[in-house]
Amino acid sequence: MPTPQLMISPSFLMRSGLQIRQRDEVILFKFTDDLHFRLESLLEKSKAGLLTENEVAELEGIKELDRIFTLINSKLAAQLKWSLSQLESLSNNERETAVNTATPLNL
Repeated sequence: MPTPQLMISPSFLMRSGLQIRQRDEVILFKFTDDLHFRLESLLEKSKAGLLTENEVAELEGIKELDRIFTLINSKLAAQLKWSLSQLESLSNNERETAVNTATPLNL
């Protein structure tokens, strides 16, 4: 069982730290520039061992939100890939069917 950990709730961070971007046919959940900069800043302080207890909680919340976004984005991408391959498969079948269709002659 995981050890309980103090962190800022990821849902709190989503209010101002979330942006939705569309890339080709995929919609992606991403950090805003401000939240990304804050993450980088906290990671640097963490490497130097200078994080306060509140900053540790903030960093953990941001990292959890990052894991959530990664999971959602990968599921969306996988769904799109499946959908595109299904559509491609259907359209390939349609072309073959159209080529193989015989039209009776009116004699």
